[in-house]
Amino acid sequence: MKMIQIRNVPDEVHRTLKMRAAAEGLSLSGYLLREIERYADRPTVEEVLARIKRDGSVTLVEDSATAVRAERDAR
Repeated sequence: MKMIQIRNVPDEVHRTLKMRAAAEGLSLSGYLLREIERYADRPTVEEVLARIKRDGSVTLVEDSATAVRAERDAR
């Protein structure tokens, strides 16, 4: 596996990340690895557009106005 090092992390950012990791029962390294994996798994806008272009257009079951109206009526 490769190693990544980030320099000059602001103190407040470091504190926040450590607190979030601790709140989830993870080490800072484990927390950051998980977050980087999540980030890497998300397609970029360019990748999404390329996929749409490759696969063709998307057909929606209902128009947006109907969907919004249904959500409002459900409240």
